[in-house]
Amino acid sequence: MLQTINKKLQKFMPYMTPLAVVTGVLFAEWLSMYVFLVPWIFAFMTFSGSMGSNFRDLTNVLRHPMSLVVCLIVLHLVMPLIALGVGKLIFHGNSFTTMGLVLSFIIPTGITSLIWVSIYKGNVVLTLSIILIDTLLAPFIVPFMLQLLVGNTVEMNASNIMTGLLWMIVIPSLLGMLINQFAKEEFTRSLEANSAPFAKLGIGTVVAINSSAVAPYLKNINGELILIAITVFMLAVLAYTIGYFSGKLVNRGDGTIVSLTFNSGMRNISGGAVIAITYFPAPVAVPVIVGMLFQQVLASFAGSLMSKYSSKERQVEV
Repeated sequence: MLQTINKKLQKFMPYMTPLAVVTGVLFAEWLSMYVFLVPWIFAFMTFSGSMGSNFRDLTNVLRHPMSLVVCLIVLHLVMPLIALGVGKLIFHGNSFTTMGLVLSFIIPTGITSLIWVSIYKGNVVLTLSIILIDTLLAPFIVPFMLQLLVGNTVEMNASNIMTGLLWMIVIPSLLGMLINQFAKEEFTRSLEANSAPFAKLGIGTVVAINSSAVAPYLKNINGELILIAITVFMLAVLAYTIGYFSGKLVNRGDGTIVSLTFNSGMRNISGGAVIAITYFPAPVAVPVIVGMLFQQVLASFAGSLMSKYSSKERQVEV
């Protein structure tokens, strides 16, 4: 029954986050009371997502690290710098919005990218390794890059951010990997399969609760909010595009191109919202929450586009 529910939730993923944002805004008064649960739900989601890999998989990818290194550069250097430049150009004088844009594109790659990579037959082992290594590095990279790029405009406590990321992401990931590495295969598969639907429901829950925390800023639909939405959307499209061409540059086959496209374009946006709401003023979270509206929809569109393009290429070759 749980596996049937999981399959249905997987098909529903493109619509889950937009609906969750709307739910969070409509029921903000009630949902905002449960913000304290978000780090715990998020830790469970990370634990569930990390059970599909172990330290052997990690070692295999580290033997040929070029694809991994390229993806990390796109995730934590190229896109954050572009986001900073765009933020300063379009939202000059609005440090909170610029900070939110940078945070949206400095957080680790999305755990849900694994779902899309699997659907479109990408390199699953590479994807798992990117997710795990990026996750393990997040407590150090995220506070450092935030301090470097926007630390002089918005007050932040880097050590608190680092501690939060350790508890929400790193420790649950290591626990999941340890279970995969040392537990019996049947036990690991059963636990992973049974926890998967709850993890997907957790995504919707986290998005709804986080949206409730910034509901006052989302209810007032004005020119600035629309501009933020357009800017985040265009930056997300650019991230997918850069990821696709970086995969072409690495030249390790279609599977790697698919993996780098999704891993570069998708972000652990729920985690970014948790960081924004926990450690920064509420306006910083607005670009992050807005990004939730179309992240899964964009992923679906990118996958369809790559699938059609690759099939056309194969027909030309024949």
